Amino acid sequence: MFKRLGRHRAMAGLTIVAVAMTFVLWGMSKKVTAVTNNTYESLKVFTDVLSIVQSDYAENVDSKKLVYSAVKGMVKDLDPHSSFMTPEEYSEMQVDTKGVFGGIGIEIGMKEGMLTVIAPIDDTPASRAGLLAGDKIVKIGDKYTKEMTITEAVGLMRGPVGTSVTISIMREAFDAPKSFTFARATIKVKSVKYKSLSDGLGYVKITQFQENTSSELDKALKEIRPKEGELRGLVLDLRNNPGGLLQEAVGVSRLFVHSGLIVYTKGRGGSQDMTFKAEGSRVQPDYPIIVLVNGGSASASEIVAGALQDHKRAVILGTLTFGKGSVQTIVPLSDGSAVRLTTSKYYTPSGRSIQAKGIEPDIVVGETPKGYLKEKDLAGHLVADGAREDVKVKKDAKDDEVKKAHENNDKVKKAEEGAKGEDGEDIQLNRAVDYLKSWYIFKERMPKAS
Repeated sequence: MFKRLGRHRAMAGLTIVAVAMTFVLWGMSKKVTAVTNNTYESLKVFTDVLSIVQSDYAENVDSKKLVYSAVKGMVKDLDPHSSFMTPEEYSEMQVDTKGVFGGIGIEIGMKEGMLTVIAPIDDTPASRAGLLAGDKIVKIGDKYTKEMTITEAVGLMRGPVGTSVTISIMREAFDAPKSFTFARATIKVKSVKYKSLSDGLGYVKITQFQENTSSELDKALKEIRPKEGELRGLVLDLRNNPGGLLQEAVGVSRLFVHSGLIVYTKGRGGSQDMTFKAEGSRVQPDYPIIVLVNGGSASASEIVAGALQDHKRAVILGTLTFGKGSVQTIVPLSDGSAVRLTTSKYYTPSGRSIQAKGIEPDIVVGETPKGYLKEKDLAGHLVADGAREDVKVKKDAKDDEVKKAHENNDKVKKAEEGAKGEDGEDIQLNRAVDYLKSWYIFKERMPKAS
């Protein structure tokens, strides 16, 4: 089984902000449930329409395309996170999970309606060619990017290692767009970034929860450990982390929590109920931890923050999180396609549902910009409590609402900027470091028992 949580990011040598997910993957052996007469009657309407389109539409239409379109519409209307994936889309999702693919090495987003380079990834074809943050992507191959989605751009720029792709870039210093031709290379996206801070403190940022994130974090913590002694405190940065694999969120939590619940899930009929525990597997000492979160922290990030908060293992600092508390199960189908279906909600160790609520920081620093979308703003989202009856699908929901909302990387950037001072300082991080240092100052000055 494979579960994924989070507002998920996709990368093609590029990183895009997309939708928050929590996934489970299982095989195709699944019990077949009885189909009611009403369902058969509805299916007759579907087959009648399919037959009419095939026989009378002005042009020939591929039957598989028609069926795929119908299934997409059916699943899309359930809630913002259920969807049908074509074989190509399913394959792309599996690539994202591994964090390794053939691409050119840029992180992209939408800015002022244009595909824009957010940052080149170090030591990749893009960084070596001199692409810069802020570059506008005007053209990919022979296709102009106006009205092109980030997902489409990712598909065009990714490809087999060694093959070529040409993109046209416009920047302020250019009089006209300039073409860059790249040989695609193997791009490995690091989900864990880290550095040592002063006074024996450490900083780790998890960008998303992909395969091996927990083991990468374990290595990072060893790297930033002082040569003499243990870490005296840690800042764990989960800001703008869209989520990822449930198992990795549990694995990260287990590094810090010694025993007890990490997270549990509850579905409609009980078959999706699961419990994840620490089981005495903690490997890190009891140094103080501050977890940084914001409105872009979703799903798997919220599981980690919620677990550490409930176990009183960390202080949560920042702004209210996204509020993505549902689990999606991915069921592969016989033709290589797959269904991503919301099957349960997850709960923190104390029984809190994060769905449409989010994790409230212990210390609020900064504010979420007005207009920044969260789970509760999405049409058809599940409410925090209840089962099947709590599905509220709005009739005026726009197509691809979730995708468009989360592909707007500009809003994520604004959320980050809201936590920065006029000189660009990271106020949330600085505040976290000050609290950790203060903790030791007060501890040393507390009267000793005699």
